Amino acid sequence: MMKGYIENNQATKAIHLFHKIKDPNYVIFILLFNSCAQLGSDEGLNLTKKVSKTIPKSFYSNVRLLTSILDALVKCNDLRYAQSFFDASIKNGVGMYAVMMNGYNKENNPLKTLNLFYQMKDKNHSIIYLHVIKALSLIGDYKLSQSIIEQIPNDLLNDNQIQTVLIDMWGKSGSIDKVKEIFDKISQPDQYQYASVINAYGLNGMGIQAIDIYRQISLDLIDAITHTCILNACSHSGLVQEARSIFENIQIKTVSIYTTMIDCLSRASLFQEAQNLQEEYERSHPPSLPMYMALLSGARNRMNANLAQQIYDRMNKVFPQSDDSLVSAATLLANVYGSIGDIDKASDIRIQLTKSGAKKKSGLSWTVVDGQVYQFRAHGVNHPRSKEIHAEAEKISAELVEHGHQHDSNRATKLIATIRQCEIIVRDANRIHHFYKNGQCSCNGYF
Repeated sequence: MMKGYIENNQATKAIHLFHKIKDPNYVIFILLFNSCAQLGSDEGLNLTKKVSKTIPKSFYSNVRLLTSILDALVKCNDLRYAQSFFDASIKNGVGMYAVMMNGYNKENNPLKTLNLFYQMKDKNHSIIYLHVIKALSLIGDYKLSQSIIEQIPNDLLNDNQIQTVLIDMWGKSGSIDKVKEIFDKISQPDQYQYASVINAYGLNGMGIQAIDIYRQISLDLIDAITHTCILNACSHSGLVQEARSIFENIQIKTVSIYTTMIDCLSRASLFQEAQNLQEEYERSHPPSLPMYMALLSGARNRMNANLAQQIYDRMNKVFPQSDDSLVSAATLLANVYGSIGDIDKASDIRIQLTKSGAKKKSGLSWTVVDGQVYQFRAHGVNHPRSKEIHAEAEKISAELVEHGHQHDSNRATKLIATIRQCEIIVRDANRIHHFYKNGQCSCNGYF
């Protein structure tokens, strides 16, 4: 019965049934922890911690049981406690390593995933490489990725899921040749592989190639994810008419599909059309915060302070309780005012954010030097050479001011590439940018 409840997403009923069992065996405990993992809440977390402390010591030799406890801790968002539990476990099976890696990836901490991988003696399991490849996707460094992928046995390289995440990883590492090489070897791509290769082309500003792939897919393999990926690829290549045509032919339009189309129109400065589409959606659905963020990002890209302010004011009325998202929106608005030189207005917004006690998540970035991965947090001072790093950043900042500093990061990076006469590769949340010595960027303004 407990298993049936879990399979039908009725974790609460499974937990209620557990409390009626007088002498549960290890299978019942596993089902309980699976229920807690499905809840993914404080209630599930507290119950996991409480019950795990009462389990007979003899059960702690059961790796399946330990894995279910660890999985519940991770899915209930207490990664620190999960790490302590993992470290204290005498026998860590492959499943436990996989659970921890999955947790670290979701927390945007790929370095810890890789460190676990390096610790493992028995690495040749598809589930392990799936999580390791996803960690490499977050870092996005070609040489580091290549050094680890070379270790994967050939039989695993032919695994369907491995091929899918490899396409994603190479796309996020900027290696389209590798993407094409893997995809061309797949005789019958599934919907996930098609979506991954379209997304890879989109990330690298190759919208035309993404559309070519999209047109090859049989209708039964096209789903909402595929539609979102192709519209996103069009968005980041400025292919507005192509996006319109695809959008109009989609029978069932999800919130994600609407949002991506609105993003495409906003990037092309077609704000009235984007807002009309938003209004069309809201006539039969509740307002969607990501749609407003797409409009606001478009206004930021075009340094349109009036429109940005209007969108932000509307967001405050429609989403009064969405504190985290409004912090991001306020930060974007401040950036818009900063980009047009209205430093006072930008400062006022940031001061108000500070006074409100709102916390903005610190940005994380990674770079690889001589095979060593370095992680940086915005304004961080933890690196042993942080003084030198900040001194160099100040030097670059002074050079930017001297050459007519632009507040927007894309324009600033173009200047840095020109001043230092170097090529810079940067991946942001949306795409990969190649900045050239002549001050041009591969995104052609569609960032």
